[in-house]
Amino acid sequence: MTRFADLVGKVVVVTGANGGMGSAISAALVDSGAHVVASDVHAQPNEVLQALPDVLYRSTDVSSEHAVAAFVEAALNQHGKLDCAVNAAAIEFELARLSDCESADFDRMMAVNLRGVFLCMKYQLKAMLQYGGGSIVNISSTTAFKPVARQPVYGASKHAVVGLTKQAAMDYAADRIRVNAIAPGNIDTPMLQDALTRRGLAAEPVAKRMPLGRFGRTQEVAEATLWLCSDVSAYTTGHVLAVEGGMLVN
Repeated sequence: MTRFADLVGKVVVVTGANGGMGSAISAALVDSGAHVVASDVHAQPNEVLQALPDVLYRSTDVSSEHAVAAFVEAALNQHGKLDCAVNAAAIEFELARLSDCESADFDRMMAVNLRGVFLCMKYQLKAMLQYGGGSIVNISSTTAFKPVARQPVYGASKHAVVGLTKQAAMDYAADRIRVNAIAPGNIDTPMLQDALTRRGLAAEPVAKRMPLGRFGRTQEVAEATLWLCSDVSAYTTGHVLAVEGGMLVN
């Protein structure tokens, strides 16, 4: 029996599935018996997704309403329902104070990190209303609570994801739809490694400065996601679960 037996047979869509956290989440869901419909902006799934059984992959630009609608429709056509959704698609590339940010960079990041989550939730909620409820998990960030130097747009986008999460949780609770978020800290992913490289930082000293003395693992984010998707967390909605090794401890 899986640790989250109630996920067996559940249909879950995952965005950003080619990323480090998205891949781990998709694999954990499959291991728990869920049917996963995965998406990313890339044309083909990565090796992790290719190795997973019974995963439908759709190349999807989450900033495009037409593409998002088609992605959710593909899940419904394939499995006839939608039980859960994990919105993990995000980009992060900046290294500048706000006065030096390019407007085009602001638009690009908000298009994926905020508009993408909004559009995905819009169509996921429509599907869940049709099929009697569900659970949505949005991937935010500890930057929504603790700013990182020279990441003004990324931080703002992740603040906004928390706002969307809480608003939807309130508005759809009566419809048996739960909406929560996860705020990962320094998780060992290609995105984190790229950020460290841009700043000229070595990974090991940064990891040792964490209260728990290491970076987080993608599997740890995946476990938190499974809990929020499952009925084990049936009385939890509008919550932001920090998976951050103590980064937010005051």
